[in-house]
Amino acid sequence: MILTVTLNAALDITYRVPRLHPHTTNRVTEVAERPGGKGLNVARVLAALGHRTVATGFVGGGTGEALRALLAETEVTDALVPVGGTTRRTVAVVDAATGDTTQLNEPGPVVSPAEWDTLLGTYRELLADARAVALCGSLPPGVPVDVYARLTRAARSAGVPVLLDTSGEPLRRGLAARPDLAKPNADELAALTGSTEPLRAARDARRRGAHAVAASLGPDGMLAVTADGVWQAAPPRRIAGNPTGAGDSAVAGLLSGLVEELPWPDRLTRAVALSAATVRAPGAGEFDAETYEELLRTVRVAAPSPEIRSSK
Repeated sequence: MILTVTLNAALDITYRVPRLHPHTTNRVTEVAERPGGKGLNVARVLAALGHRTVATGFVGGGTGEALRALLAETEVTDALVPVGGTTRRTVAVVDAATGDTTQLNEPGPVVSPAEWDTLLGTYRELLADARAVALCGSLPPGVPVDVYARLTRAARSAGVPVLLDTSGEPLRRGLAARPDLAKPNADELAALTGSTEPLRAARDARRRGAHAVAASLGPDGMLAVTADGVWQAAPPRRIAGNPTGAGDSAVAGLLSGLVEELPWPDRLTRAVALSAATVRAPGAGEFDAETYEELLRTVRVAAPSPEIRSSK
């Protein structure tokens, strides 16, 4: 199975409005609720791809109960750890006229040392049956900032490949624990390395400890710097829609490709196709199957473009 870790899980709420008007009342035409947080989005996409997937992390309160009820409707196995606080909500307001999305993210519950110890014990037990693990997202209050470094080392000790998808200080410390793959976006890479040139920044991130770095470039696709080579993958055209969760679908593509031992160009093709197909889907953790199948045939994978190559 594939294990995903979402320490700051969320109940995702999406509001659709005909047009978003600030400073006044907006009439909502559609409401959707989904289990959310980066790792849970990854888990749902992996399950849709046919992989047996287990999700762990923290969950609590009435919001947490609603999240678990929605997760039970999916093919993802629930191994979430209860906490005394209340799971956060993330609210996305989609402007139907422009396609733009406004996101509001709550901080998450405070996690006690005892709750963290319970999660760590659950995680170590789950590693025994895992073929790969994804460590995803922000940290709730109370969790040690080096948590992803600890979880990475535990997985590596168990012989389980690790994909790390976070930002800021947790990313910096996590890289030092040598994950098999890190998947920052361009902004996260720039904040980590000080370089706005993606190729240079990805190489810098790899020198900091990751065996490979796959950087999301938004509508321009993805750049991978690995021990086997450097590639850039891009969709044939820009895909209009809601980009929320597109990066999480890319993680699912990379992780499934790792487990299936696909060559890097094929992993990137799948990741970019899933990411773009999520832009066409109603929300995070989902993808438009028709768009995905089309892009599997048309995503371009090549050496980095001259603009990116110049960052050497």
